Amino acid sequence: MGDESQPTRGVRARVTALGGGHGLYVSLSALRRLPLDITAVVTVADDGGSSGRLRSEFGVLPPGDLRMALAALCGDDEWGETWARVIQHRFAGTGEMRGHATGNLLIVSLWELLGDHVAALDWVGRLLGARGRVLPMALSPLDITAEVSGLYPDDPERLSTVRGQVAVATSEGTIEAISLLPSDLRPCPEAAEAVRAADLVVLGPGSWFTSVLPHLMVPTLREALLETDAHLVLVLNLGQDGETEGFRAADHLRVLLDHAPELPVGTVLVDPREVGDASELERLAGKCGARLKVADVASDDGSPRHDPVKLAATYAEVLGSI
Repeated sequence: MGDESQPTRGVRARVTALGGGHGLYVSLSALRRLPLDITAVVTVADDGGSSGRLRSEFGVLPPGDLRMALAALCGDDEWGETWARVIQHRFAGTGEMRGHATGNLLIVSLWELLGDHVAALDWVGRLLGARGRVLPMALSPLDITAEVSGLYPDDPERLSTVRGQVAVATSEGTIEAISLLPSDLRPCPEAAEAVRAADLVVLGPGSWFTSVLPHLMVPTLREALLETDAHLVLVLNLGQDGETEGFRAADHLRVLLDHAPELPVGTVLVDPREVGDASELERLAGKCGARLKVADVASDDGSPRHDPVKLAATYAEVLGSI
């Protein structure tokens, strides 16, 4: 990153984090521990659960991943902790409200009242005292489609098209490539601008095919990622079931290179337990122009989750080195 893009002394560094679901949640939980100007850019392709029901009934963006990002940015004080619990609360019972999250309903209510996705999310953020801004990666609901092999035992290389985030994430085959529908999606100008204006961009961790890679399929975001002066940190997953079961670090990086070979990555961050073939990982990192940073960022409880405190310390190290 050139000298002209270095944050001025006394001014908070600008960080834009891209992803969705639990991966983005933990990344934002780490970033809010640092003195940063944070923007989250969130996937909008969910078609399951409360989000899927609201999307189908009202024709709105699926609010769930946006809600989780807002909850992650809530502070550790009584106000922040209370509101985080409120918006994450899911209704019980046996009626039509069962399973809906309070925050999903709040977000959709503001969308209907204001008619502006971005303004409504800003209002929710103000209510929560969120330590950052949350934006959708597009202003129209999207569907993920995947080309999947291995669904036909007599012809394992035969490709099948699977549509929908839930269907893709739970497919029993091997995901070979993804794309987004519709092709004429409505971009979110503020999201692309946040990428261009950032000092640091964080991509991942998260469900690789349904939360991380979709950002590279949005033309305005892809263009911004290619043109920004920001240092791009790619955070590789810990062990994960489902769509990337059995993947090691090199597998995640290889898939990313298949979908965006020109992406200028600055740092590839990986936990030591996920390194696997170190020479192959080094080779792939070099192929995208990145340095490899191996750091203990995993939870100590043995679960395949990143630890926000460890991740915050590592993000601080990366920021200090650019």
